Parts: sequence; C-alpha cells; structure tokens
Amino acid sequence: MPEPTGPAKVSVEAGGRRLVVSSLDKVLYPATETTKGEVLNYYARIAPVLLPHLAGRPVTRVRFPHGVEGLNFFEKNLPSGAPDWLPRVTLTHTSEPITYPLVTGLDALTYLANLASLELHVPQWRIGADGQPANPDRLVVDLDPGPGAGLQECSTVALLARDRLTALGLDPVPVTSGSKGMQLYAALPGSHSSADIATIAQALAQELTAAHPDLVVWKMTTSLRPGKVFFDWSQNVAAKTTISPYSLRGRTAPFVATPRTWAEVEAGAAAPGVLTHATADEVLDRIERFGDLAAGIL
Repeated sequence: MPEPTGPAKVSVEAGGRRLVVSSLDKVLYPATETTKGEVLNYYARIAPVLLPHLAGRPVTRVRFPHGVEGLNFFEKNLPSGAPDWLPRVTLTHTSEPITYPLVTGLDALTYLANLASLELHVPQWRIGADGQPANPDRLVVDLDPGPGAGLQECSTVALLARDRLTALGLDPVPVTSGSKGMQLYAALPGSHSSADIATIAQALAQELTAAHPDLVVWKMTTSLRPGKVFFDWSQNVAAKTTISPYSLRGRTAPFVATPRTWAEVEAGAAAPGVLTHATADEVLDRIERFGDLAAGIL
C-alpha cells in the first residue's frame, strides 16, 4: 500500500488487482491527524485477520466522506458505480431487495476503504449455498454502558456472562468495541435459527438482570440505563448487524473493535481505567504478539 502522502490519485495493487485510490493525505481523524492513506494502510495490514471475520457475510458500512467530524451515513446497498468484479449478494429483508458487497479479498476491502467506509458491520450468519442467509454460526452479546458506566462495569458483566455461556458449552471471546462498551462472541454449530439464538440471549439477559439489578439491564428503555450495562441480546436477530472484529470506528481517534484475553477483562473489572479502547497501531502490535484472539469464533 502507498504511503499516506502523494498525488491526488494513486494506482495501487491490492489482492492482485490494480485500483485507483485518492486523497491519501485527507485527514479523517482530526484529533490524531490520521489520514485516509493511513486508514488504507491499516486495512491492508490487518486484512489477513480481518477478512476471515467478513467472509461470507454481507457488509454494511458506515461512511465518513469528510472525516469523523463530518456527516456520516450507513450504507447497505452497493455504492453507485461499484465495479463489476466486486462480489455481491442480493437479499430481501423487507419489500425492497438490497444488494450488499461481500468482502472476499484485499481488493474489495481496499475499494470500500477508499470510499471512507471506516466501519464494517456484519450479521451473525453467513450466506448459505442457496444464496440466502444460513443459520447463525455465532452468538453475540453487546454490552452497552449507560451514563456513569464504562469498560470496568462492562468487564464485570462480561465475566458474569462468561460463566453462563461456558455452562451452556460455549467458549466466549471478549471484544472491546472501540466505541463505548464490549461484545462477547461464541461460535455456534449452525443448528438453530436466529430467532432461537435471540431467545436464548434474551433469557440470559433477563437472568443476569434479575441476579444483578444494580448492574445489568435487559430492556432497551434509556431511562433504566444510568450507571448500568445494557445487555443487548437483540443483536442476534437476523436483521441486525454488529461491528466486525478489527474494524475501525468513527470516533475521535482511530479506535478498533479489538479481541481481548480474559486476563485483560479480569484486570479491567478489578480497577477503573485499566482496560481502554485500542487504536489501530496498538491492534497491529497486538496481532504481532497474540495473533487473532478471536480465531475461535471462525
């Protein structure tokens, strides 16, 4: 990949394909002066571990064409002018069909990143052999801290949820979201529908709320959340998507959805400020040290 400076348009090789990328010196994260070129460089370097988490899943993007301090928008359909080679799948969730991109290689990832698609969101299921959504191959719990709560409270709830999920025979993986809270993922055999998994996750949320009412809330009601962690079970509904592990976030700094060790989560629960969100550079360093800590959910 090119350096984050240079002419307005540059031809690069990505995944064996020549692509034109532009505005590499455009600042997308003003607080850290992170440029579009640096974003493209991050996605090129993280691709070996990111691409397996995107494989077979329709990708919804959050685009920040004028940087994180400008307007942003969710994009499900293929962007206007998408090249013919870009893999895609057409699904009908409502009355209108939506054609999503499938990110099968560095070429597709680079094409989307060049459009300032900082955030990559995916469902918990993959496209089946019939071209339609298969049963989910993973469960997800989104831990969303309310006002006055943060990663310490999320870590405490994550440990409680780990015990319940382990008792169900699952092997959960914690991920700091890069935004506010955390997610827990666990691989599934694909033998149950999204509705079944959502029901199980909801029951777990209700159980933890009943056992720890001062810490956990399972209802979406905003007024119930101050000082607590919203245990969002609904991310398992077939129509919902969650930020992919290793995706950037459109926050003040280039934070990344980062898989963690349980030792890190335990330390985060023990004291405030110990567990913080990781930046792109920190995540690249972590890959060198740990490899893909979320490989178990593939």
